[in-house]
Amino acid sequence: MLAGLLGAAGLAGCRSTTMSVEGLGLSDFSAEAAHQYPVHGIDVAKYQGGIDWEAARDGGVSFVWMKATEGGDRLDDRFKEYWAGAAAARIPRGGYHFWYHCRPGDEQAAWFIENVPKQRGALPPVIDVEWTPFSPTCTIRPPRAEMLREVGKMSAILERHYGQRPILYIPIDVHRDRLVGAFPNHEFWLRAVADHPDNVYEDRKFRFWQYTATGSVPGIRGNVDRNAFAGTRDDWIKWLKVNLAK
Repeated sequence: MLAGLLGAAGLAGCRSTTMSVEGLGLSDFSAEAAHQYPVHGIDVAKYQGGIDWEAARDGGVSFVWMKATEGGDRLDDRFKEYWAGAAAARIPRGGYHFWYHCRPGDEQAAWFIENVPKQRGALPPVIDVEWTPFSPTCTIRPPRAEMLREVGKMSAILERHYGQRPILYIPIDVHRDRLVGAFPNHEFWLRAVADHPDNVYEDRKFRFWQYTATGSVPGIRGNVDRNAFAGTRDDWIKWLKVNLAK
């Protein structure tokens, strides 16, 4: 299926702006529980250890985001291994960047670009913005205006480079404290493990829902984050055609 999508994506040309559900021709499908969504994936970092990507794919993993970078000088130890492994198994994959509140957005963008290949068939990059109260070097919580400026700066640089608008991964507390109403033209990946995102995020639609940190899938030992795509299988194919890197 992925090979066909890549061909269609090439014909569609480059898209660097997020299209609405209506613009993409997606359905208005919604579900009350995560298991009712038909398309699921995972996100991983080095802590998952070795991964059998073909087993994961055959076990129902339709997409994966993998930690790539953090701040301006940290690269996940297994990123290159995971990037190649998921591609070989033909699982749509993308890299995510863990935001560091003590470094400008342009420097973080440069570090991500240095380490994450610009490759046909990749998912949009993700900027993961969380509070970091246990960080040994940076526990600040910048004001809203500063956060919007710097995250927006990184997003704009990545969009110019990859031709894809980054997705924003935002947990409940950061959204509540700083981002309600912000970034209306971005797609959001929301974390809600105890309730539906609609019940805990103010005025925010989601494209992806991280619904558990203790999931399990074939090919991975131990717990792994599980995520649902907000739509039907047909919606997923339409979304991929537009959002895979060309």
